[in-house]
Amino acid sequence: MTAPAAAARTTPLGIPLGDGYSTQINIAADTDISFWEKSVTPPSLDGGDAIEHSTMHNDTYRTFGARSLVTLGEVSTTVAWDPDVYDEVLAILNTNTTITIHFPDGSTLAFFGYLRTFEPSDLEEGTQPEASITIQPTNTDPASLGTEAGPVLTEVTGT
Repeated sequence: MTAPAAAARTTPLGIPLGDGYSTQINIAADTDISFWEKSVTPPSLDGGDAIEHSTMHNDTYRTFGARSLVTLGEVSTTVAWDPDVYDEVLAILNTNTTITIHFPDGSTLAFFGYLRTFEPSDLEEGTQPEASITIQPTNTDPASLGTEAGPVLTEVTGT
């Protein structure tokens, strides 16, 4: 049995984002929907829970394996909004379409998904009305009867 060997950390490639401004979301089913992004949480990548491989032949440690499939996590955003957005949201809610996250450096992340929730916060004097929006990635192409299609990252030069 061989033990793992330590490896040195090397200098990362690319250029870290310097500021989150201005990150925007395009929903292809309604590209001019009446909300204005204030904060955006891009989708996570999740390999899933470990698969336990332990048996009665293990001596000291429980052993685990990694899953094969990856989950693209939901997108959340806080937005300012126009009341007109109710009709717009109702028209596209649960519609599988292309969602594009536009990052501040010009990079984009496009994936298939749908607008799952539009949840306004309290309306009160002295504050701009906001709403929380959740977008659920589907990773299925609506044009080809649900064929699996993962996200596409388009990087700008230098990243």
